[in-house]
Amino acid sequence: MKVWKEYQEQHKERFLNELLELLRIPSVSARSEHKTDMNHCAEAVKQRLLEAGADTVTIYPTEGPPIVYGEKIIDPSKPTVLVYGHYDVQPADPLELWNSGPFDPVIKDGKIFARGSADDKGQFYMHVKALETMVKTNTLPGNVKFLIEGEEEVGSPNLATFVKANKTLLKADVILISDTSMLSMDTPSIDIGVRGLSYIELEVTGPNRDLHSGVYGGAVANPITMLARMIASCHDENNHITIPGFYDDVVESTPAEREKMAQAPFNEEEYKTDLGVQELWGEKGYTTNERTGIRPTLEVNGIWGGYTGEGAKTVLPSKAFAKISCRLVPNQSSVKMTEKILNYFKSIAPAGVTVKAEEHHGGEPYMTPIDSDAYKAASKAIHATFGKEPIPVRGGGSIPICSLFEKELGLKIVFMGFGLDSDNLHSPNEKYDLVNFYKGIETIPYFHQFYAEMK
Repeated sequence: MKVWKEYQEQHKERFLNELLELLRIPSVSARSEHKTDMNHCAEAVKQRLLEAGADTVTIYPTEGPPIVYGEKIIDPSKPTVLVYGHYDVQPADPLELWNSGPFDPVIKDGKIFARGSADDKGQFYMHVKALETMVKTNTLPGNVKFLIEGEEEVGSPNLATFVKANKTLLKADVILISDTSMLSMDTPSIDIGVRGLSYIELEVTGPNRDLHSGVYGGAVANPITMLARMIASCHDENNHITIPGFYDDVVESTPAEREKMAQAPFNEEEYKTDLGVQELWGEKGYTTNERTGIRPTLEVNGIWGGYTGEGAKTVLPSKAFAKISCRLVPNQSSVKMTEKILNYFKSIAPAGVTVKAEEHHGGEPYMTPIDSDAYKAASKAIHATFGKEPIPVRGGGSIPICSLFEKELGLKIVFMGFGLDSDNLHSPNEKYDLVNFYKGIETIPYFHQFYAEMK
């Protein structure tokens, strides 16, 4: 609609400046020292929702960071869209690899560089500005609710309690989430599923203290060496995961589904060049897109132990540690898989060391139907602004609360992400293209219009 375009063009600089203000808040949920920042960010989100036209906005305390809930109800008889997003971000480490301050947003080459720019402040804020666009132009076709949490990056440990206690408050017809990506701006896509997650931490202990590696080396098991061997045993020569029962519940994709996935544009050489690698690695028998979408994985997210400071210290360490995550596909239970993984590492502990294995958090895989009104509205909206039909794809990331929403609220989810896989999510120099940000604000009102027309 012309009125949307005109309003957005008139206010685009303000939209951007407001986002930059949010990005300056170091709302890192994984670090306790950022508790004040989390509260500050929640207050900022509340203020922006009110300014955008929400009737009421409430900050709900939890055992962790607060949840922000807002709503704009124009007519209870009209369809209601519940928008979910998160204002917390990943830690910025390692800081030395950032080209600019992670919480001092910089615009360069048409991109916003800052932690949280794409995941997920930039993306949920598109919905805030889309609401403002519709409210200020008197074109809002239905009701909109917002649920913006502050713990997604640590597994949403308190969201289930809130959702179960507030089912009436959260009553809606569909949930809309922009915490995913597109193939590219030339090839728009819609995620039809996200993988589940199992995240554990290992602690391997050898001697009761750090030892002189010359005096004791060769006579006592080194926890770092033993941990490395244990981790290496998790994959065979075909990069197939060896944990007993790991694939038992995996529903294999059909040849027709794999053929459809293969239609998505993919240039392996460009992919390798972008990542700075000579060769790709993964499970034999599957393409790169299949490995990151329809197959479960096991990856080491961090490993440490011994002396890592400047210079040399000849020490045989007492302990070694690792953080390991597994991405899960439909029909794999995070609870069941976490138990298998923990038991596996405990069972293969070499003589001379003890292993402590604990869960951090997890989440279930989720698939969304492509024959629903919400999916059709999202597809039609993207076609309206991109001029192309979006390709349905399977996302490789995880959004732990999706299965919770469906179980407790009885609602289906539609994903409308506008980021790119190359946005350095969870990495130094995270970015979000200005074109994508504005395109999201332009497209989202069409979703509300088309969805309301279908209901």
